[in-house]
Amino acid sequence: MPSTVTDLEFRVSPPLALYVHVPWCVQKCPYCDFNSHEAKGEIPEREYVDALIADLQSALPLIWGRPVVSVFFGGGTPSLLSPAAIDELLAAFRALAMLSPEAEITLEANPGTVEAAKFAGFRAAGVNRVSLGIQSFNGDHLKALGRIHGADEARRAAQLAAEHFASFNLDLMYGLPGQTLAQALRDVETALSFKPPHLSCYQLTLEPNTRFAAFPPELPEGDTCADMQEAIEARLAVAGFADYETSAFAQAGKQCRHNLNYWHFGDYLGIGAGAHSKLTLHDRVLRQMRWKHPEAYLKNIRAGTPVQEETQVAASGLPFEFLMNALRLADGFPPGLYESRTAQSINGILPRLLVAQADGLLTVSSERIAPTLRGRRFLNVLLERFLDES
Repeated sequence: MPSTVTDLEFRVSPPLALYVHVPWCVQKCPYCDFNSHEAKGEIPEREYVDALIADLQSALPLIWGRPVVSVFFGGGTPSLLSPAAIDELLAAFRALAMLSPEAEITLEANPGTVEAAKFAGFRAAGVNRVSLGIQSFNGDHLKALGRIHGADEARRAAQLAAEHFASFNLDLMYGLPGQTLAQALRDVETALSFKPPHLSCYQLTLEPNTRFAAFPPELPEGDTCADMQEAIEARLAVAGFADYETSAFAQAGKQCRHNLNYWHFGDYLGIGAGAHSKLTLHDRVLRQMRWKHPEAYLKNIRAGTPVQEETQVAASGLPFEFLMNALRLADGFPPGLYESRTAQSINGILPRLLVAQADGLLTVSSERIAPTLRGRRFLNVLLERFLDES
């Protein structure tokens, strides 16, 4: 039987983030495998806000006394909520939890669900960063992706984000049906014209249990997608963006702090339908999942049972889980971070680290362990070296 983390003693608690899941969308995109559900008319905003607050209250014994360093409203489409709802939620978070005054508070938004007044309301409520799901500025490509917004709405939303928020992210996709290299770069140029401090650029993949998986569109060939990736990385480097994490690019000091906490194997409490949590207690690491379907979540909140699944992470699984996150980062991690997050010595995986270094996948020193460019290109191959650690 594998030992559990109850055998170990953790020296320090990792930083704690709060994730808030809003499960509704206007329309389910054919490539999306997230826990999102098409809204049938008006969403039950009042009931859901009450449920989120009750969910947080039920979790307080697990996070008592720990400051919350960031909040992320994800989905789904969180911008379907009203600014008043976001304001009420953030007020509750401040009252119930130790929300840091400097906390990064991000809200994901769909360009088809925002206008100037709404962005101004989100900003007044305390949101200090938005992440816009642009995907493309090309109308034909947006239509092929099943997006509810067009090219003009995408540009208007990006402009509004720039006007209302000092910190914002634009999501772009490449490798789209019928897309050429020139068109992919044109999307990047358009995005740069709005001067975003952060960009996410990732290749369209056909995920299981999506409409695209069942009815796959014709996508550019693999070599063309690789050319797109290299060209995008080169263009953004010239523009002053560091490729600090897989598919994420930021100007200096503008990395997403919430996501960095994930990749540093920090803790997060997830509330809302289908939200996941990873919490380090004094002697164990706990994972939780809330009820996935919105109706089941609301029903179980009323019954006082918001958590559908709860497990303890086996000690033997922590090395791989840590590496699966930390090796997404271009800068990697210091050995001390591995030891504080897993309560295990780096010497336990050092032989494998050195073999990966000999194969050109890692750089290993007493100060830092980081993937090489080759290691980042073949991250799954690199991670396989550590799979049987779990």
